[in-house]
Amino acid sequence: MLKIKSLNTSSKAFDKDFNKFINKRIFRSEKVQNKVNLILKDILLNGDRALLKYTKKYDNYDAKKIKNLKVSQKEINNSFKIISKEDLSAIKFAAKNIYKFSNLQKIKDWKYSDSIGITYGQKCSPIEKVGIYVPGGSASYPSSVLMNAIPAKVAGVDNIVMVTPATNGEINPAVLVAAKVAGVNSIYKIGGAQAIAALAFGTKIIPKVFKVVGPGNNFVATAKKTLFGQIGIDSFAGPSEIMIVADSTANVDWLTADIFAQSEHDNQAQSILVTNSQELIKKVSKNIEKKIQNMKRKRIIKHSLENYGLMIKTKSISESKKIINLVAPEHLQLSVKNPSKLMNGNLNAGAIFMGPKSPEVFGDYCAGPNHVLPTMGTAKFSSPLGVYDFQKRSNFLKCSSRAVKQLSINSEILANSENLDAHSISARLRRNLKW
Repeated sequence: MLKIKSLNTSSKAFDKDFNKFINKRIFRSEKVQNKVNLILKDILLNGDRALLKYTKKYDNYDAKKIKNLKVSQKEINNSFKIISKEDLSAIKFAAKNIYKFSNLQKIKDWKYSDSIGITYGQKCSPIEKVGIYVPGGSASYPSSVLMNAIPAKVAGVDNIVMVTPATNGEINPAVLVAAKVAGVNSIYKIGGAQAIAALAFGTKIIPKVFKVVGPGNNFVATAKKTLFGQIGIDSFAGPSEIMIVADSTANVDWLTADIFAQSEHDNQAQSILVTNSQELIKKVSKNIEKKIQNMKRKRIIKHSLENYGLMIKTKSISESKKIINLVAPEHLQLSVKNPSKLMNGNLNAGAIFMGPKSPEVFGDYCAGPNHVLPTMGTAKFSSPLGVYDFQKRSNFLKCSSRAVKQLSINSEILANSENLDAHSISARLRRNLKW
């Protein structure tokens, strides 16, 4: 029998039990960090030779020659012949919607001139070179290609470099098709911490980039975090998560499917159901027990639900907002009669799905909003991946002769208060005073 933890906000022990549950997924491994450090150092010192070694060791791909790590144009062209018309159509449909959403996010230049003759503003420019990491392994993610590459393309990034592990040298053709559709410039058959290191340091075959985005396992995430500062990163992503707030109007089958959809990601995926209906909790629990038997990834679903699943009974739907803001879930699904009511005021969540007809799965794949979202409570201070992540902003200033006097006098006073005489002199000289 599947056992999912259940809590009630009316219980005196709720806060203690709830915090214990939330902190359960905090994971720091010194062993992983040490291993990542060795890999980063090896790539820095030995470049492509080390890349070949790790690709053979971890991806079971003996490339033999460096040039074989790069995906050829022939491989990309062949991928279009392999995938079905339905798959190609779905990829193009998703890309179209992601482009539409991304185009609305672009940050624009602006300038302003004030009354004393100071003109200032902001100039926005794309990051020149960006790397995107696409997970491989037991599943392939063409949707991740689209979600990471399209905002970069819309931002105007000149060179988008994609890396993805290729087990036995093969990459899922749908991933290659998605890369072509999204406008990726080059693709390499490398994964893990070694791929992040290659993008950060550059090798003879892998170009050095300025920022790396995209999800990965704990080694990938640790490598990104370690190299942050040398390169920009999107976030330090943890396991995927969803919180579903539901009332008595919610469809039990739909809720069950949505919980399964989250739980099948991996063993640490987190699914939380919050409702004011104890009867709904009973129905969903019973339905999970029944439906899980037919799921292809039932072992993963069972493990994640038993270890990281939670059902919370609240006094009211409005009380759920406090829980939402404490958890700050990656995905927040509002399966309630009036989702707009919960949208009022501050809401900590990576993405919000309003109403039962707007499930997370639509956002995962093709609705348009980005599915690269803050996890592990970081939605309290972080945002989804967007075009703005691939743009940088420069402030600019231009002063008229009329503005110089006021700026010079006040700058000189402030410079003297900080005992910075060169600053003071620089300001004085603009008033045509002597050194």
